[in-house]
Amino acid sequence: ELISSEWPNCLVSSNLYRAFRVVSAFWQAAQMGASTAHADIVLVDVGPNLGAINRSALIASDYIVVPLGADLYSLQGLRNLGPTLRKWREEWNKRLDNWNPPEFSLPRGSMQPLGYVVQQHGVRLSRSVKAYDKWVNRIPGVYRKSVLQDSAPISGLRPSDDPHCLATLKHYRSLVPMGQEARKPIFSLSVADGAIGSHAIAVQNARQDFDRLAKILTERMEVVH
Repeated sequence: ELISSEWPNCLVSSNLYRAFRVVSAFWQAAQMGASTAHADIVLVDVGPNLGAINRSALIASDYIVVPLGADLYSLQGLRNLGPTLRKWREEWNKRLDNWNPPEFSLPRGSMQPLGYVVQQHGVRLSRSVKAYDKWVNRIPGVYRKSVLQDSAPISGLRPSDDPHCLATLKHYRSLVPMGQEARKPIFSLSVADGAIGSHAIAVQNARQDFDRLAKILTERMEVVH
């Protein structure tokens, strides 16, 4: 509620210092943490909503990666995300223009889209994947139209062939609760954490998948920057 109430105050309040301190709190905290840890990149994971807290977190971000499932809710969320990001970017630029002279640094709020990541469906007993394909094949077009404002017609483009698709991640099933219990990323699980047999192989595969994704992200950030 505090972040939400201070958002309009960045334009009209006589106490801009407080308003901008509150709205940029996530960015300020991230900068202090990065300085302490000597980190070059800060990853911010937000839930699937477009509320005031997520707005504050996203304006603190230079780049946006969109995780998607192959379902109606992900597509609808994608349709809402693009216009909202553009609105927030425009509104934040207006607030930055109002911040003069600057008493402390503020995020640029660029929120440039790098692409999207698709979580692969879980296959059980060779169940038909037609339902999965129905939704996943709509993602490239919806991403282009809603996020990139590119309405050029595309036909038959799957995420696997789409340059905006950064990765298709497997459904790692039991590795996720195992990682939560050990408080580790799934690609760092060890035998001591219970990752033996097929789980150990899945951990190795996960590391390869996330290494590949990390390289793609850093390459995209260099290109965008």
